[in-house]
Amino acid sequence: QVQLVDSGGGLVQPGGSLRLSCAASGTIFRFSTMGWYRQAPGKEREVVATVTSGGGTNYADSVKGRFTISRDYAKNTVDLQMSSLKPEDTAVYYCNLRQYASDYWGQGTQVTISS
Repeated sequence: QVQLVDSGGGLVQPGGSLRLSCAASGTIFRFSTMGWYRQAPGKEREVVATVTSGGGTNYADSVKGRFTISRDYAKNTVDLQMSSLKPEDTAVYYCNLRQYASDYWGQGTQVTISS
């Protein structure tokens, strides 16, 4: 079993920055992908950024150039550095770990961008 604990959300003004962190514990296999998803009110959950076991990263078009995902393989953590935040980035952000076709989720952390 895998447990994910994500944190770091909050209220930030447009143009500001925020860093989300996620710690994974349990049985984590070498070939796993970790990432961040988000869900805004009334919308479906969408992928924000992912990082594979080999270090390959993928970003949603809407966050390219503004967000950076990083992973510590020894500590089983994944962070999301978010900059130049926009009101449309407002959502609940969820940490995700995918291994062998199983998905595990953090509890979610609220990010609100507002002046």
